[in-house]
Amino acid sequence: MSDSEARRSPAEQARAGRRSYASGARILSIGIASTGLLTFGYFSIASHVLDGPSAKRVDLLWSVTFVIISVIYRPIEQLLSRTIAQRRARGQEAHVLRVPMLIQGGFALVFLLLALALHDELLRVFDHDGALYDILVVGTLAYAASYFARGWLAGHERFGLFGALVLMESLSRISFAIAVAVGLAHGQTAVALGIAAAPFVSLVAVPAAFARQAGDRTREALGGPITVDEADAALAGPGTEGVQETAAHESLSLRRGGGFAAAVSAIMLSEQALLNAAVLTVDATSSNRSLAGIVFNVLLIARAPLQLFQAIQTSLLPHLTGLEATAGHEAFARAIRVTVLAIAAFAAAVALALLAVGPFVMEHVLFGQHTSYNRFGLALIGLGMGLHLTSGALNQAALARDRARAAAGCWLVAATAFVVWMVTPAISDQVLRVEVGYAGATALLAATLAVLYRRGGAQALSEPAIAT
Repeated sequence: MSDSEARRSPAEQARAGRRSYASGARILSIGIASTGLLTFGYFSIASHVLDGPSAKRVDLLWSVTFVIISVIYRPIEQLLSRTIAQRRARGQEAHVLRVPMLIQGGFALVFLLLALALHDELLRVFDHDGALYDILVVGTLAYAASYFARGWLAGHERFGLFGALVLMESLSRISFAIAVAVGLAHGQTAVALGIAAAPFVSLVAVPAAFARQAGDRTREALGGPITVDEADAALAGPGTEGVQETAAHESLSLRRGGGFAAAVSAIMLSEQALLNAAVLTVDATSSNRSLAGIVFNVLLIARAPLQLFQAIQTSLLPHLTGLEATAGHEAFARAIRVTVLAIAAFAAAVALALLAVGPFVMEHVLFGQHTSYNRFGLALIGLGMGLHLTSGALNQAALARDRARAAAGCWLVAATAFVVWMVTPAISDQVLRVEVGYAGATALLAATLAVLYRRGGAQALSEPAIAT
């Protein structure tokens, strides 16, 4: 690292950090935008090539799988991303993986034991289809490695490889549905196999990540170009030696890491309740066996942008964590403000489009089942999606400030309110009940997280710029 780079002003360092974050978010957005479209395409194709009950079982399989992997694996992704980013921002090269690996392995083992113990109950969920049960178990276990790799890549800001990983996952999944559509395979099991195959195929990006990391270390040893870790150490700037010395004695204990993972698990469970509880409650209470699939289709309006927003969330957490460790409140607040404004503009455009052409597109373009959609209900889903995305940004701010437990409380309140609403027949039309309930629950969530964020901002202003 040259002397001129080491003597960069704080303003120059902040601009470099913003460019790195914006560049990473753009790169990752390309991969995850493609992933969102391909995921939407997978279920759209499935709805055309399968009958209503079979398509509904594939929807349920994905809902159950996604709930499980989000609750037990996404916390480790977030833990790895935050921990690695924090240590890199403080100039530390060693990134401890043992504790996250132990927690991840423990979660996977607990899932396997519960899946075996609840074999008969899970079979009933899938109308006694044993193949779908096997796909659930194998696919969920495989996702343990995929999500661990995601956390490592995010913490090291390897966003191109992160995008490649999720893109490979979605490409492999949709290829099974396409195979059925063109006649190379047949039936529900062939379509569903894509859910289990996807995490295995996605891991082809991992060797490239480790090869790049090894190359960086080799160049550093030979005195070559500055590595990513060296640049991050430079971004810490002068005056952070005390923080680095303090951090050098810190370690991620099993208790601390487990507490963070448990709080994020509660957040992920609450988020999945907002996206999937309606599918499950409608399936359990409706005499129309295809209605749960229609509710799933409606919530795909929210799910697809949320999957796209994972690009922003994934790059936002290490960026905010770095700002919290090395910069001040203004830089932190600016990143959140820009993100929320962009979300608001996007959500308004989506809601207006759904109000104008939503029913036609849903009925005649995207899905094969013949049903009518309420344009105002679809617009409510669009607005709720925007509030959900805003909540995601505020949630990352809370995690970066180590307020995971308080954030989890906000999510649990909103999710509980939504589930209670869904089992209360306040609106007889169950699809409209879902649309109104989702918009209301996400509004409650965004409001409570905004209060938490403002409190965190006030606390940050009263403390030194560099967190210890």
